[in-house]
Amino acid sequence: MAGRLLIDRATVFDSATGALRPNRRVVVEGERIAAELDAAVPVDDVAQRIDAAGRVLLPGLIDAHVHVVASSHDLSRLALQPPSLVTAESSAILQGMLQRGFTTARDAAGADYGLQEAVARGLFEGPRLFIAGFPISQTGGHADMRPKGVRQREFFCSCAGLGLIGAIADGVGEVRRAVREQVRNGANQIKIMAGGGIASPSDPLEGTQFSVEELRAACEEAEAANLYAMAHAYSPRAVTRAVQAGVRSIEHGNLIDEATARVMKAHGAYLVPTLATYVALAEEGECLGWSDEMLDKLQKVHARGIESLRIAKAEGVPIVFGTDLLGHMHAKQSIEFELRRGAQTPVEVLQSATIVAAQLMREEGRIGQILPGAWADLLLVDGDPTQELSMLADPQRGPVLVMKAGRVYRDRLQRA
Repeated sequence: MAGRLLIDRATVFDSATGALRPNRRVVVEGERIAAELDAAVPVDDVAQRIDAAGRVLLPGLIDAHVHVVASSHDLSRLALQPPSLVTAESSAILQGMLQRGFTTARDAAGADYGLQEAVARGLFEGPRLFIAGFPISQTGGHADMRPKGVRQREFFCSCAGLGLIGAIADGVGEVRRAVREQVRNGANQIKIMAGGGIASPSDPLEGTQFSVEELRAACEEAEAANLYAMAHAYSPRAVTRAVQAGVRSIEHGNLIDEATARVMKAHGAYLVPTLATYVALAEEGECLGWSDEMLDKLQKVHARGIESLRIAKAEGVPIVFGTDLLGHMHAKQSIEFELRRGAQTPVEVLQSATIVAAQLMREEGRIGQILPGAWADLLLVDGDPTQELSMLADPQRGPVLVMKAGRVYRDRLQRA
């Protein structure tokens, strides 16, 4: 078939098994992978050939916790900017992610359908986006960013064109309506604030948010729309309540203990740690003007980050790759690969950013694997990523080739 592209002499990473398969050929037709073959199998009617020369071919990477419109760490100020400016600033963030090899990103609140469509149409270069819309927050919850003394519930929501600030909902009825509104606006997953956070100055880190009935209502509405709920939560109490209510993925989870991890495993929940953001914020927190209380909360979760991964891994909880960076700190996205080495092997980290993330997102067979029918999201890297990950962790190196949906976006291959 005319127009086919052949990647020849590749060492293919099988994300399902974690093994490398040397001397393989991958055929791309249009936006999809058509075949993955032994090098001895002939391939006819090839319009373009890429010689991998033995390099490792990876599925495109997935970052399952990003905020692509967070072009500043100051979300209150960002919420008051014109939506057009926020969207324009996000284009550089999206392009940077794609250049680092992330061909899919699960946005954890902020991006809307219009930005998702801009990427899908090729107006912006970036990873394909799975959006949550506005995060659902109780009054005084983690995404209720109103300054003290402001009473209007729509203070920010009426100003912000993009949903970094929460949709405030109290009571089962309001929660159901807030979730349905995100579904109406094209959400691929629903974000719930189930516990306290670092960047919000007034809510306790170990506290719980929403009643169990409210949490359950949010999960029911998500499932009714064939979606799922992701929950921001740190403490054992907040995580346990969210998972028992039906939440599919816990975002952050730094303070979990063994008992909590066992509850997550029993309910089939995933953990999406975001170590990179704590390192970035620890380096710059004081310069960002954060209060002493916020810096204290940051220190607490930073100290427990790697331990939460060890606990989750020991209890068999599937662990997914996420970063949660803001503003200029997005450039540190790739350091997550090395930060996880204290708890996971290189193969486990790769799987967390490919097949395990795809399973969480219910996208297995389409992303995160190199197999016929999947999107042709492919990376070529120097070195052996099953032994060490410096070729991904170092932004100065990165992939030598990045392909998304059959189109090459980065090409540093040396050709004769």
